Amino acid sequence: MGHGAPKRRKFSPEFGDKAVEMVVVESRPIAEVTREIQVNEGTLGTWVNRYRQDHAGEEPL
Repeated sequence: MGHGAPKRRKFSPEFGDKAVEMVVVESRPIAEVTREIQVNEGTLGTWVNRYRQDHAGEEPL
């Protein structure tokens, strides 16, 4: 063992965008999406919050 770094997967921006899209555009629960794509709920929640802040005031498409 012992590579020093905790086991954390790095996600591509495209992966994150797709995940956020599933929640925001398809109005799916975060818990459901996290099960499907195998990502931590806190991580996805952060991505979704960041997306909503970045797009605050815009009408959803």
